Amino acid sequence: MSVIVAKWTIDEYHRMIEAGILCDRQVELLQGEIVEMSPEGEPHAYCSDEAGEYLAKLLSDRAKIRQAKPITLSNDSEPEPDIAVVQRLGSEYRQHHPYPENIFWLIEYANTSLEKDLEIKSKIYAAAGIVEYWVVNLKKLHLVVFRDILDGEYATKQILKKGTIQPLAFPDVDIAVQRICDRSQID
Repeated sequence: MSVIVAKWTIDEYHRMIEAGILCDRQVELLQGEIVEMSPEGEPHAYCSDEAGEYLAKLLSDRAKIRQAKPITLSNDSEPEPDIAVVQRLGSEYRQHHPYPENIFWLIEYANTSLEKDLEIKSKIYAAAGIVEYWVVNLKKLHLVVFRDILDGEYATKQILKKGTIQPLAFPDVDIAVQRICDRSQID
């Protein structure tokens, strides 16, 4: 016997949200499947919050930092990355979540969701055309940087433990890896 999974479109997912069906659930839509999100532990919440504040100060009026808010992708996915660095479109986001063309890069913080973030989400983000994707491995406190989309997947994967990185969208901006991975290491 084969198992058939019911797939949902973004419109159907939005109707479920509007109807209150998913109001008590921490879920996201990934390739048409409604997937439970891992609860945030203290290190996850702390590190992503501190990194969001750091990036907001660093990028100032050049980009908007959205934390744990949905983005809408064409592959029937509406994930909620921990940090989305997006264009400042103001009230346009009342009409829609950021689309790939509005996104500079995404950051996920991973402990229990490490495999999902490194494997599944990296493929979803690359297929949707997100040019840069970072995963902070909270177990090892290092940054995994995905870039260079080739045939719908990231061709480059780099692991950084210290130093600085320049995001593709803002090559003139130096971001301290330690500030993204764990602010307490340099305070």
